[in-house]
Amino acid sequence: MTSQTTVEKAPREPEDTILPAPAKGLRGHPWLTLFAVAIGVMMVALDGTIVAIANPAIQQDLKASLADVQWITNGYMLALAVSLITAGKLGDRFGHRQTFLIGIAGFAAASAAIGFSGSVTLVILFRVLQGLFGALLMPAALGLLRATFPAEKLNMAIGIWGMVIGASTAGGPILGGVLVEHVSWQSVFFINVPVGVLALVFGLVILKDHRAENAPRSFDIGGIVLLSQAMFCLIWSLIKGSEWGWGDVKTLGFLGAAVVLFLVFALSQNNVREPLVPLAMFRSVALSAGVVLMVLMAFAFMGGLFFVTFYLQNVHGMSPVDSGLHLLPLTAMMIVGSPLAGAAITKFGPRVPLVGGMVCVAVAMFGMSQLSVDTGTLTMSLLFALLGFGLAPVMVGATEVIVGNAPMELSGVAGGLQQAAMQVGGSLGTAVLGAVMATKVDSNLGDNWKAADLPPVDAAQLEQASSAIEVGMPPVQPGTPPEIAAKITDVAHDTFVSGMSFAFLTAGGVAVVAALVALLTKRGENAEAGMGAGHI
Repeated sequence: MTSQTTVEKAPREPEDTILPAPAKGLRGHPWLTLFAVAIGVMMVALDGTIVAIANPAIQQDLKASLADVQWITNGYMLALAVSLITAGKLGDRFGHRQTFLIGIAGFAAASAAIGFSGSVTLVILFRVLQGLFGALLMPAALGLLRATFPAEKLNMAIGIWGMVIGASTAGGPILGGVLVEHVSWQSVFFINVPVGVLALVFGLVILKDHRAENAPRSFDIGGIVLLSQAMFCLIWSLIKGSEWGWGDVKTLGFLGAAVVLFLVFALSQNNVREPLVPLAMFRSVALSAGVVLMVLMAFAFMGGLFFVTFYLQNVHGMSPVDSGLHLLPLTAMMIVGSPLAGAAITKFGPRVPLVGGMVCVAVAMFGMSQLSVDTGTLTMSLLFALLGFGLAPVMVGATEVIVGNAPMELSGVAGGLQQAAMQVGGSLGTAVLGAVMATKVDSNLGDNWKAADLPPVDAAQLEQASSAIEVGMPPVQPGTPPEIAAKITDVAHDTFVSGMSFAFLTAGGVAVVAALVALLTKRGENAEAGMGAGHI
């Protein structure tokens, strides 16, 4: 490639790496580098699903509300989303090796702190810290791979990297179930400590630093503050909207503030020397479509997954281990589908696999909207497997669509943008679908209660019952006669399922929109120059 030849002849500092040289030792060896960063990425990916299994236990042990449990997830994802692009710039400036190692150490330490926390407030606080440190290591891992692997091997490395994420996601529910059932919910976080130590040791021995020739020398502090404030206002309004009311002045105020802050942020990016998000990137329709696709995919997937654990444990009465095993088809198919998706994307380009993948996700979501209290394991397994198979090409194809369509000098920012889009979508999905669920439960509970000929309750008691039913728990008081308790349980489960079904219908609609957006994607014009050159 011409661009590679030009870069190769340009003056550079001794630490700069343009084309990866054959590694003769441990440090900088491409496949050992993949192994080292995979351990760290595995820890972050594992935390995504392992905590979902622990949510019911955390909710009961710490007497947390649905909103509190949502913030355990939202706080983590929001911290990741807000920090990823900034973390990518830190890696470009100071080296991806350093930021990766700091991220590993901080993530493990925050995990230990969560395990020692005795209140849901502290759990949320340290989950936010987890997210901040996770943001340091995620783009750094991708940056290290792109700097280490030659162009013809990079797609294979990214495919394996995606498989590690899929395998970690698959192992999360099972490992989480075993730990919650036989140890405690705290052990779900303590497990990150030995994994983090292992990743840190391998990182110190194997990883080699790579610097960009035109590394940034300044940071857009104003942009970081504006983006953080905008995201907080948006997520806060979505989470509190069901409590305050969607037409309430507080809800509308936070939504309005989010819109204004996003606009001010966008305008500010044109007036700084090194903007946090260079808006010129979005002149590429394919890149913009890739970002939107990642947001919508994560919205449907992470938002829907939030309710599945409550459905399996509190409605079907499964143990944490059994619920983890029931989720295995979903994440196992992500492992199987990742290499197949990589081959399909290499042969046909990303458009067809991405559209097909989102269609599968939509069909799975619509299918899950038909789940009932009595749905059998086979039906659930087929739907979960279809969902996992559909997600695989979206995960694998995101790098080519987003990073490959970005100019070479903005490739590091594009990598952070890809990860940020996924985290923003997951946070929005959990918040919005949680609000949809709560609204539907509140709407149906009163009529369902009366239809079951249960003793009348006042508005305050009905609201208290609604809070329990939103997580699938029957609001049965001690001393309730068995026949009344059975009726309350039936009403609670039926009402919960109706709310979950509505949430899945919403997620399915979002997946359909995502499939249409995927039609705008194409193979990255700068993929070889931006990725193969190792120019981070």
